[in-house]
Amino acid sequence: MTKTLLHAISLGILLALVWLGLSGFFEPLLLGLGFLSCVAVVLIALRMDVVDHEGHPIHLGWRIVTYWIWLIWEIVKSNVEVARRILHPALPIAPCMIRVKATQDSELGHVIYANSITLTPGTVSIVVEDGTILVHAIAREMADDLETGEMDRRVTAVETRPSRQSGEA
Repeated sequence: MTKTLLHAISLGILLALVWLGLSGFFEPLLLGLGFLSCVAVVLIALRMDVVDHEGHPIHLGWRIVTYWIWLIWEIVKSNVEVARRILHPALPIAPCMIRVKATQDSELGHVIYANSITLTPGTVSIVVEDGTILVHAIAREMADDLETGEMDRRVTAVETRPSRQSGEA
């Protein structure tokens, strides 16, 4: 089975599950129309040549789910910190720009890392080039959190296949 076909099938299943979850209809006619809609979307996506490992990254598997859980917690913590700074009478913000190293091997890894930085309140990815990301932070402490490299390590772990982590080819 080719990789494109595998991506198309998984995309179709994902679309069907989302459609079913959002619609909640279980009548035969509506199930059939939902199925046809999902097939049409997958065929259009194949025709547009957007069904690949970047557009539908099934190769990340469950590693991405555990990363999302960690990222959601980081977003919550950053929200609280940004709210505390905004509500503080002295408004303790000190905007700064830093460059952080992106150790991921692929463009997809760089995109996940840069988007994760932007999703975390108080920081925004501005430019991604040559393995570094230019980041604007509303306070030096938020920039320091990025410089620890924890998010970078976690994104690299998501992107890296288990066989590569153990040193195998």
